[in-house]
Amino acid sequence: MKTPRFRSETIRDGIIRSTTRSFLYALGLDDEDISNPHVAVIHTGGDMSPCNTSLRDQAQHAKTGVFAAGGTPHECPVVSVSDGLSVAHSGMRFSLISRDLIADSVEATVRGHQWDGIFGIGGCDKNMPGLMMGMTRCNVPSLFLYGGSSLPGQIGGKDVNIVDTYETIGKVLAGEATEEELDQMTRSCLPTSGACAGQFTANTMGMVSEILGFALMGSSMVPAVYAARAPLARRAGKVLMQAVKGDAPLPRDLVTRKSLENACAVVAATGGSTNAALHIPAIAHEAGIAFHLDDVAEVFARTPLIADLKPGGRFLARDVFYAGGAPAIFKSLLDGGFLHGDCLSITGKTIAEELCETPKPDGEVVRPTAKAIAPTGGVVVLKGNLAPDGALLKVAGLKKLVHSGPARVFECEEDCLKAIRTLDYAEGDVIVIRNEGPRGGPGMREMLGITALIYGQGNGEKVALITDGRFSGATRGMCIGYVCPEAASDGPVGLLKDGDIIDIDANAGVCTLAMQVDDETLAQRRKERVERPTIAKGGLLEKYAATVGPADKGAVTHSGNVVWEKDPIG
Repeated sequence: MKTPRFRSETIRDGIIRSTTRSFLYALGLDDEDISNPHVAVIHTGGDMSPCNTSLRDQAQHAKTGVFAAGGTPHECPVVSVSDGLSVAHSGMRFSLISRDLIADSVEATVRGHQWDGIFGIGGCDKNMPGLMMGMTRCNVPSLFLYGGSSLPGQIGGKDVNIVDTYETIGKVLAGEATEEELDQMTRSCLPTSGACAGQFTANTMGMVSEILGFALMGSSMVPAVYAARAPLARRAGKVLMQAVKGDAPLPRDLVTRKSLENACAVVAATGGSTNAALHIPAIAHEAGIAFHLDDVAEVFARTPLIADLKPGGRFLARDVFYAGGAPAIFKSLLDGGFLHGDCLSITGKTIAEELCETPKPDGEVVRPTAKAIAPTGGVVVLKGNLAPDGALLKVAGLKKLVHSGPARVFECEEDCLKAIRTLDYAEGDVIVIRNEGPRGGPGMREMLGITALIYGQGNGEKVALITDGRFSGATRGMCIGYVCPEAASDGPVGLLKDGDIIDIDANAGVCTLAMQVDDETLAQRRKERVERPTIAKGGLLEKYAATVGPADKGAVTHSGNVVWEKDPIG
């Protein structure tokens, strides 16, 4: 029996595969098409959100590139859940879950059909890491293309984006804006297809896809609606076919401890989304690498903030594109000694080789490391007796990095939202939302609806917010999330009472209960604690709650990478 060159020989060669060939003929393929390598073009295109609407067209261009380079493309759409449409209601429970559902879908179609390569196209917060997780799990030649961000809207000559609408809601509730102003903002903030325009989760993970080597250098910051996306997708298809036919790095060659550190450095340097601290460990997990929140924290602490991007800064993805794209950020970090230049990309070149002709940063959107905005990254990991395994805070743009105040405890997002809408909280409070972790939610909802309201009410830096749930990449203010262990896993956040004094110091990286609530007091509260009734789950939520791990390890749903051998040819 011959050793197959391509996985797809399993489904097409030999007498016993005659019926399989019938299915391939029925797809409109001829003998030459069937004999070529078969590539899955897996995308999350559809009309579920503006992030996804352009992806189907980009997939067609990707298929053209694959076909032109001697491959046979198979379009394989997968599910996507929009954070924008699921925010601030029960649907948000399915956002993070969709990441792992997408990774599972990639595995199912690639291993089920024995595809030889993966061209992944994503454009929203969770589908991007989900696709990269699936690629790493399957470990076949893979290339990722971020579908691009939207262009900003404008009001009075000023750029606006979706976060401005969230915060205007808060201003209306506080009596500082009119409903007419809110309506104008609502209609103006998102004028094109594409993902949210700031350095929120989608754009953060787009940059991560480049620095991990999955995506072509310079691809992520091209806006979704620009004509340049069509030839970019075709060229990427051709590059993928070179990898399928040649000896290019596989995903687990790209995902290494060094490349993961590079990914963390890019998040820190851009004031990127705190969600990246969930997604990078999850991608590492697929490669069999134990890379957890402590590892992320080390890189965040040593990396300077050099990109002046919203929500903490001034600029958007479109501005990064005109300032040289993500490579301008990478080159600045590399020149400053903050990146490992010997990591590989899908082209087979090292990151240093890919960046050798990249010009210096513009000095405004992207700065050299010698003139950094801040000496440490825009995201920090906090620890203490309230978060023994860590919590996350985005400090980019924060004026105040220290806060101490009494806890105002809410058992879920809905209870808190009622209080925020009616301004039923006080300056100095530490608002606590618990039972929203991966298991306890279940689903680890993000709290953008609440944090944006608080900011819009003018209290963004007058109160703090702590949760075992998530935040959007668009969240700003003294907002500490991903608290580990979560309340459902007997974490200290589940033992808090109204009035407990909580001390937060982002400079020192600590989040602690004041001395009045010592270990002995917490132990007594643990004995007295009454278990919170679990919500009826069923279906996907039940499966997720039963399998999901802690947030500091990526909130993953399986035990780790596996070696998948090629099936024998019959």
